Amino acid sequence: MSVAKVIELNAASKTSMEDAVKTGLKKCAETVKNIQGAWVNEIKVVCDGAGNVTEWRVNLKITFLVQ
Repeated sequence: MSVAKVIELNAASKTSMEDAVKTGLKKCAETVKNIQGAWVNEIKVVCDGAGNVTEWRVNLKITFLVQ
């Protein structure tokens, strides 16, 4: 029988939303093993005064198997 746990974290990238997700998963994988997947729960952008996107931010819910 498997038991899964879900944790929530925030990650950011100046490049793209996809890069923010990859960055968050990579950093999480440094300490959490058996990652099975992630939900992108929320997306936010930071803009400059002219309305240009300067940073992408994501809120992730990451699922991993408990050993």
